[in-house]
Amino acid sequence: MGAYLTPPAVVQGEHAVKTGEILAEVRERHPQAPWLSRIDGIAGSTGIDTRGWMLPLETATGPGSGTGLRTPGAGPARAALAHQGFTEQEVNRAITALEAIPAPQTIQERTAPAWAAVRSYGERAARDALRAAGLDTTDVDCLITSHSTTPALPGLDLSLLNRLGLRDDVLLLPATQWACIAGTRSLALAADLVAADPDRVVLVVISEALSTTYQPADDTLESLIVRLLFADTAVAVVVTGRPRPESVLRLDAAWHHTLPGTTDLHRLETREDGTHFVMDRRGPRAVQETVAAMWEWLGARHRDDGQPWHPDLLLAHPGGTRVLEYMEQTMPGTWPEGLLAHSRDSYTTGNRGGAAVLDILRRAHDAGQKSGSRTVLYAAAPGLTATALEGEWL
Repeated sequence: MGAYLTPPAVVQGEHAVKTGEILAEVRERHPQAPWLSRIDGIAGSTGIDTRGWMLPLETATGPGSGTGLRTPGAGPARAALAHQGFTEQEVNRAITALEAIPAPQTIQERTAPAWAAVRSYGERAARDALRAAGLDTTDVDCLITSHSTTPALPGLDLSLLNRLGLRDDVLLLPATQWACIAGTRSLALAADLVAADPDRVVLVVISEALSTTYQPADDTLESLIVRLLFADTAVAVVVTGRPRPESVLRLDAAWHHTLPGTTDLHRLETREDGTHFVMDRRGPRAVQETVAAMWEWLGARHRDDGQPWHPDLLLAHPGGTRVLEYMEQTMPGTWPEGLLAHSRDSYTTGNRGGAAVLDILRRAHDAGQKSGSRTVLYAAAPGLTATALEGEWL
């Protein structure tokens, strides 16, 4: 494969949202929820104390700009009440009462500020990645982007082309629906592009405002878990077909795997109040199936090495601690401990979706790695689909 990565850039959400703040908001809004007595234990099991969002918590939990009369509106409401025989005084009292009811935010009110933040954060990450690679915006030949929780057309690719001043002949490859797999699959695609043309420079940018899935009116236990898990992050990295002085990792092989009939396990649903992330309890077990298949792929790749093989680093975004535990339990006993240390470290400040693997890669880079350290990158996403890459530190 022979694709070379320069240090990834990571821009974390600048608004620190503490777990205690989320739990307080949930208690106040849903005092009768049957699962309320369990929320402290559930929150503790995530291991997440603080997560960074692109926008403050109040942006997600505040009321909309309308009132209880947003539909049908004061005029039609007055006419309907008068038609039913209410006196003018009674109509005025009813209208006043309805206008005092705050309306929930509309999809536009939730998405518009998040979309603006996604573009701004994405631009910052892109500029930082190009700077780390010693390149200018005019050097970019291809741009791969992903942002699954803020759908827009035109998307992040065209926004960045204009914001960064990229050349007008740059190949734009938006991959909006890759979600949690955006990091590994973007790298795999970039590797294929530079294999076809080693002089090509590919810029990957993933910017996710996962906090838009925070739905304060949803009173399900699954919604509580979503509230607690997600963080907002923008990441970017440059991939080239030839090593540069700034290159830190070489990618040698990619693997893809999809489980048929699993599209219902994790999904985004658009409802009248916005985007909801829906999870099924069978999800972790399905992710584990892809992990088992990845072990088989790695075993087949190194069957003829003539000596035992193991990675020195495993940079994995499985979406939760349960799968991290499963990965450790199913590794060969001869493999060293601590392979998932950087993955666990990243997860303590939230699930970053498609941005996670590059955030984990940056943590590994900052910790310092020996030349030749063998590394596997892995991610799974709704679908249920997975991509892994194998490479070595330079």
